[in-house]
Amino acid sequence: MAVPVAPAPAGDDHLQPGEGTAAAAARYGIDLADLAERAGLTGAAGQAHTVQLPRPVGSAVSLPWDGLPPRVILVGTGSGSTRDLRRAGAALAREARGLRRVAATVGVRPADPASAAAQAVRAVAEGYLLAAYPPYRAPGTSTPAPDPVGELVLLGRDGTRAGAAVTAARAVADAVWLARDLTATPSSTKNPAWMAAEAGRRGRAAGLTVETLGQRELVAGGFGGLLAVGGGSANGPRLVRLTWDPAARTQTGHIVVVGKGITFDTGGISLKPRESMVTMKTDMAGAAVALATVLGAAALGVRHRVTAVLALAENHLGASSYRPGDVVQVHGGRRVEVTNTDAEGRLVLADALDWAATELAPDVLLDVATLTGAATVALGRTHAALFTADDALAGALESAGEAAGEPVWRMPLVDDYEELLGSSVADVRQISHDPHAGAGAILAALLLRRFVGSTRWAHLDIAGPARSSAEAHEVPAGATGYGVRLLLGLLSDPSFRP
Repeated sequence: MAVPVAPAPAGDDHLQPGEGTAAAAARYGIDLADLAERAGLTGAAGQAHTVQLPRPVGSAVSLPWDGLPPRVILVGTGSGSTRDLRRAGAALAREARGLRRVAATVGVRPADPASAAAQAVRAVAEGYLLAAYPPYRAPGTSTPAPDPVGELVLLGRDGTRAGAAVTAARAVADAVWLARDLTATPSSTKNPAWMAAEAGRRGRAAGLTVETLGQRELVAGGFGGLLAVGGGSANGPRLVRLTWDPAARTQTGHIVVVGKGITFDTGGISLKPRESMVTMKTDMAGAAVALATVLGAAALGVRHRVTAVLALAENHLGASSYRPGDVVQVHGGRRVEVTNTDAEGRLVLADALDWAATELAPDVLLDVATLTGAATVALGRTHAALFTADDALAGALESAGEAAGEPVWRMPLVDDYEELLGSSVADVRQISHDPHAGAGAILAALLLRRFVGSTRWAHLDIAGPARSSAEAHEVPAGATGYGVRLLLGLLSDPSFRP
């Protein structure tokens, strides 16, 4: 069983027991808050401590978890905010590894209005499920898997609302797990054809409309960016479209999410250093997020029409690799002067964005990409860089990110920097002609803006938060699935108007 403890209020020295703590203390004849303090708990979110207890004999207090082993997990709930309860759920999951079942009153708040109580239950369940994620292991791996996390039984009174909240949490967590798994899959398995097939299989199983463009269709359609980037690899590029189409009477808009899907990035002729190449199986995280988002939208039954566009290619070094100095004609006819083959993401996104804007008629066009190291330098590993000229869309994404625990930071689209992308041989240059100008993330966003026309558009550079070097709360080490919760939160928000 797991019970909550909160920090001492101002002017008090003692932790505050939460729902169920007093009953558990009476059942076992102990002061759980005192035990928590002795264990060094402060009640902060993210803390958890297991107390082994003697089995009670002859107690008059009957509890729903009677019959379970006498083990109590004390879980800090902090301020009780959504973020803190999500972290409490994650801490509980890590403490529950190897257990068969955990009954918990963490997040149960009977005094709250029904909607707030359901939100608290969802936060705990979501944190628990996200932290329960088993790290990706290649099939046939002989090293032992970590202990699984036990089943969570949330104790409360409003079963209907709580059940709906847990169902929603599970749909979001399933989508995040998928994005993590795909991002962590080795590139020896995960080439563009495999990724396209996996997307198609999952999409059709979920009732989505699926379209895949292979080499022949890309050539016929003028997708010069994908063809140039993927030209050096034996594994040709793909473009995949998947659409969730709810009942026409409930539709309120069409949102298209474009994901960068570089299934491995050597840098091409502008070869990366060895150390920088090690994590490049994750350079398709944007495409994984886009796929997981449309599948999650279907599972949640969001009222918007949602389309994911996956721009898939391997950026390899080969006899047919594109070169610095080449001019590439991307979808729609614009010509781009290439000066660095390791800035390939903006080329495949140029194709996908132009195609999406002109062929899919979206009300809102979003792109998600591990695009620039500059975004990581600016914002680190917790925030994505957000670029858009649309204040309302920026506000909606900022609010969704804050609520979901995936924060964004809005960056400027500086029009004066456009001249740095000027080219004497093409319509635009791929990167700045001034190597000392800086502003790499801004310049990449300015280039992408040229391919969206008048469509409402936002760009999320997730190069920092897509990968984590260590687990923190609900985020594991390795592939994080960052962006799925943010986008599903946006799509599920009743106030969002495409």
